[in-house]
Amino acid sequence: MKVLFLTLGKLDSINSSGIYTDMLRCFAEKGHEVYAVGANEKRSGKPTALSVDLGVNLLNVKIGNITKCGLIEKGISTLQVESKYKKAIKKYFKSVKFDLILYSTPPITFAKVVEYVKKRDGATTYLILKDIFPQNAVDIGVLRKSGLKGVLYKFFRRKEKNLYKLSDKIGCMSQANVDYVLANNPEVDKNKVEISPNSIEVVEKSITIDERVRIRQKYDLPNDKKIFVYGGNLGKPQGIPFILECLRSQKDSTDKYFLIVGNGTEYDKVESFAKESNQQNFKLLKYLPVEDYDLLVSACDVGMIFLDHRFTIPNFPSRLLSYMQAKLPVLACTDDNTDIGKVITEGRFGWWGKSDNVQNFVDVIKSVDQSDLNVLGENGFKYLIENYSIDKSVDGIISSASKGE
Repeated sequence: MKVLFLTLGKLDSINSSGIYTDMLRCFAEKGHEVYAVGANEKRSGKPTALSVDLGVNLLNVKIGNITKCGLIEKGISTLQVESKYKKAIKKYFKSVKFDLILYSTPPITFAKVVEYVKKRDGATTYLILKDIFPQNAVDIGVLRKSGLKGVLYKFFRRKEKNLYKLSDKIGCMSQANVDYVLANNPEVDKNKVEISPNSIEVVEKSITIDERVRIRQKYDLPNDKKIFVYGGNLGKPQGIPFILECLRSQKDSTDKYFLIVGNGTEYDKVESFAKESNQQNFKLLKYLPVEDYDLLVSACDVGMIFLDHRFTIPNFPSRLLSYMQAKLPVLACTDDNTDIGKVITEGRFGWWGKSDNVQNFVDVIKSVDQSDLNVLGENGFKYLIENYSIDKSVDGIISSASKGE
């Protein structure tokens, strides 16, 4: 089977770990021909280029800046993606007849590219739904359903519905996502919506006590305290004001330490808090390379997940998987609509609380002290193997796509 994958991410190496690189590598290892189209943003200075890595054809298309830039620049660049990707596919993959097209959200603006290849090749189309936009932007105040921003909302909503219509199958991260899509898009056939969760190639990443000590020393972290780590994006979806309130609630704790690793549009707010508060049991680190980050997580005790309490759409952050691989129990503070808290608590590998109640966070922290972290961590790793293995997910996509032909 010839597989085409579309993403807005840059595709440097298929050998790196991640939900998409693991997926592409798995398809290739199962004997399929894999072609992936990613992005070279303008700031990189790199042109459109085709390469081959581990048997996977990687086409990085030169586009405008869509990350770490203003809303207007991001919007214009995003709207131009379709035409640029379509032109590149016509040029570089004109003689390839694809059987399956995989594409993820964000963005929702791949519709014309998908439509073109589907019509040209008669391919089965499979949407990997990681992001329900534009409603998520409405939830946190970036867009509105009225006024000038309402015009943008309606434009993107039409794009979203068109993408669902074009898709033969829609793979959602969890049951809550399946329920949301069907409830809010009654025209979508329920038989084409299924669970296809965030998945990875499972590799145990727990470390020895000696390694743990060495890594903590490298980053000037205490060896005599429980370290709670948050790693990933620091933006509006994470509800940064709530995170900072949670940190303030623990400023007098002498046996706990809080570590945040990441970057994003709200990084400066966290950095300002770190400088102004001078809180002794808190450290902020900028983004680290994947291998360094994974080792650092393994040297911590509890992984944290935060989502803004205003969300009505059920997010399911993929950073959960890195904690599970390191055998860290997980503390999630989220809205009511995601089912990630349900998964964590029913899987017996962590705790959940609402992300608009700091006292709730304080109470959950107390629960951590009464728990066996090793047992919870082992539970999480077992759950990872049973539910989020990329091998099982790829087999599911192949089976589903075959039925959708």
